[in-house]
Formats: sequence, C-alpha cells, structure tokens
Amino acid sequence: MRSRLEFLEFDQDQRDALRGTRYDVRVVIGKALDRFYSRAALTPHTAQFFNSPAHMAKAKAAQEKHWDLIVQAEFDSNYHESTRRVGATHARIGLEPRWYVGSYALVVEELVAGLARRRSFWQRLKALWNPAGAQESTIALVKAALLDMELSLSVYFEEAQASRRAAVAQLDEALAALSECDLTHQLSGMPRSFATLEDSYNEALSKIRTMIASVAEGARRIDGGVNEIAQASEDLARRTEGNAATLEQASASIAQMDDRLRSSADASRSTVSRADQAIATVSSGRDIADEAVHAMNRVAASAKGIDAVIEGLDKISFQTRVLAMNAAVEAGRAGEAGRGFAVVADLVSALAKRAEEEAGRARDQLTATQTDIGTAVEMVQRVDNALSGISSDVAEVHQLLGKMADDNNAQAMAIHEISGGVGAMDQSTQQNAAMVEQTSAAARNLTDEVGTLAELTQAFKVDAGHPQTANGSARLARQNADGHSLAHH
Repeated sequence: MRSRLEFLEFDQDQRDALRGTRYDVRVVIGKALDRFYSRAALTPHTAQFFNSPAHMAKAKAAQEKHWDLIVQAEFDSNYHESTRRVGATHARIGLEPRWYVGSYALVVEELVAGLARRRSFWQRLKALWNPAGAQESTIALVKAALLDMELSLSVYFEEAQASRRAAVAQLDEALAALSECDLTHQLSGMPRSFATLEDSYNEALSKIRTMIASVAEGARRIDGGVNEIAQASEDLARRTEGNAATLEQASASIAQMDDRLRSSADASRSTVSRADQAIATVSSGRDIADEAVHAMNRVAASAKGIDAVIEGLDKISFQTRVLAMNAAVEAGRAGEAGRGFAVVADLVSALAKRAEEEAGRARDQLTATQTDIGTAVEMVQRVDNALSGISSDVAEVHQLLGKMADDNNAQAMAIHEISGGVGAMDQSTQQNAAMVEQTSAAARNLTDEVGTLAELTQAFKVDAGHPQTANGSARLARQNADGHSLAHH
C-alpha cells in the first residue's frame, strides 16, 4: 500500500483534502450509486448478477460503507480487507473488468459533479484566485478512486488466477482419472466463472459413460450373436459338406442309372427289332400252315377220288365174281369140255375175291388215312390259330416294347437332365460350402474383433461400484507400451 501511495504521489496533503470531502461524499454517494444500479438493471450483462431489488439494495449499502472507508483516507488494513472483498466478489461472480470500470466512471462522474455543486460561494470565489488549490479535493478523490479501482482489479485478477489454478487443478485431476479410463470422476465445486466448463465436462463425461456402457452392452450382445452365427456357420458348413458328398454320390448313381437306362433303351430297341423278326417268322409260319392245310385238303380230295376208284374196283371185283360164277355154271353145263373154263372160272373167282378183299383193306386204309388227314388238317388249323394268337401277342409285345423303348428313351433323357442338374447342384453346393467356410472364418474373425472391442470397453470404469477389469487394464498397459494413446483409440 505504501509503495502504491508513493507512486501515485498521494501525499498527506492530498489525503487531508480527501478527508475534507467525507461529509459531501456521504451526501452524494447515494445518488451516484443509484445512477449506477439503474444502468446495471437495464444492462443484461450486469442485471444477471442481481436476483432481486433487495439484493441490489444490499450491494448498494456495502458500496456506501466502502466509499466511507475510501474518504477516510487511512488506507489501512480495514480498507485493504474491504477492497479485497470487493475484488474477490467480482471474481467469484464473474463480473468482467469493463463493467466494473464503467460503473466506477459513472460513480466518479456523479461524485465530482456533486462535490462541485456543494461548494460554497466563498469556496468558488477562492477558486478564482487559486484554481489549483480549489481542485485539490477533486484530484484527491480521483486518485483515491483510481487507487481503489486498481486494488480491486488486482484482487480480481489474483482471485481469477487462483480460480483458474483451482479449476485447472481439478480439471487436471479429472483428466488424470479419465486417462486411467475412470469415467466416474466428475467436476464439482468449480468457480462460478468455470460453471459452464463444469457443466459441459460433466455432460460430456455422462454421454461418454453412457456411450461406453452402450458399446460394452452392444459388444456383449454382438459377441453372443457372432458366436451363434459362427456356430451356425460351422454347422452349416458341415451339413453343406455332407450334402455335397451326398450329391456327389447321387450324381454318380444317377450317371450309372443313365448308363443303365441307355443300355436298357438299346436292349429295348434290339428286342423290338427281334420282335419284328418274330412277327415276320410267325407270319411266314402262318403262310406255311395255310399251305399245309390246302395241301391236306387236296390230299383229302385225292383220298376221296381214291375211295371212288376203290369202290369201282370193288364193283369190278363183284362183277368179275359174278362172271366167274356164270362161267363156272356154263363150264358145268359143258361137261368135260368145259372143265378148263371151270378152272379158269375158279381162278378168276378167287382173284376177284382177293381183289375185293384187297379193295376192302385199301378202303379201310384209306379211311384211316382220311381220318389222319382230317386230324392233321385240324392240328394244322390249331397251329395256325396258335400262330395267329402268337402273332397277336407278339404284336402287342412289340407295341409294349416300343412304348417301353420310348419310355426308356424319355427316362434316359430325363435322367440325363437330372444328372446335369445334380452336377450343377453339386458344384453349387461345393461353392456354397466354400462360401460358408469363408463366412465361418469371417465370423470367427469378427468374434476376435468383438472380443478386442469388449476388452477395450471393459477397461473403462463407468460405475463407481465396479472397478476396472484386469483384462482392460492389461490391454491398455500394452497399448501404452506400444506408444498408442487413449485419445487416438
């Protein structure tokens, strides 16, 4: 304080002059402060520091007491303590120096003008003869105001610096906790000028805490889902490989069926050809049978002619016997002369009898032959009927074999198409199996990534009741050892 007074050349005479204004200042200070507080109430930047008229009246009373200490011109510890309270209050509430200096300008203006108005006639007359002496009180008042303003601003800056140091220390502590992945250490009790920083930091910390917790929960859910996907992919891969093997076997079996059906179709076509030959052979047999029947009928007709011949011979034999009997009768009549004719007649009669007997046997043989020929004709007709049935059956068999050949050809074509489709399915299944293997590998890689993400999120402490996990701390230690910062991650 002494060094300040010396630098301002605020000597004892000026301090005495200041004390001489004490009564006038007590009278004028109220109006000066009213002007300031009226302006403060109309200015949003200053009005925010007063929550009610009573609050403003209390501040005004404190300012009046402080000005009473100023005009006492003692500048002792009481004055210094009062000045520190003013500066500390301004620093605590965040009153910027421009508003403080502006308010001081209004108050000093009113004080100087008020003191000038309160001068007596003799003081004004004296000022005409000694202008410098007349301004001593004003100069002292201005120096005292500037001294008070400088002290208040110095305290303001000291308090602001102390507040900044306290805020920086608390923020440093919070950031140190944050660097250790502790998201539960919030800022509290920050100076009023840092209230916005406190709220912003705490809000950001809360959002980060919520985000980390959500990421951790999401990582756990993703890990569970990825494990299920990986397991399902592996199961699908195994089933797909099994299906591929089965399809390969089915393709081979279908190929064998295709070959067999083609062989069966060729055999069917060969059988149809042989059936055509059989039909031709049966037709030829029927023709031969018809010729045999005609021949038998001709033989039967010839046999009937032979029977007529035998009947004629039988008649001739009968007539010959009659003639032989007549010759014998005539020879008997002729006596001895006709004995030779009697012998001839007996021979002729015996020959006729024998011829009649042979004709009877020939007729019997011819009858048997005719019977056999009839039986043969009937058998040949049966053979012809059988061949006709065989021809009809063979024709039906031929038709059926033709249908079978067509069906076999159609089945062979269908099996060939199925074989091609199964082959394509086999190739696609193998490709799908490869893709499933890739998907399974990707799922396993994703599982590792999710595990890494889970370890990173577990390193953060988001709940005061749950300490950091060992895995997260160890992982962060490894990352720090590798030169990776938390902010980079």
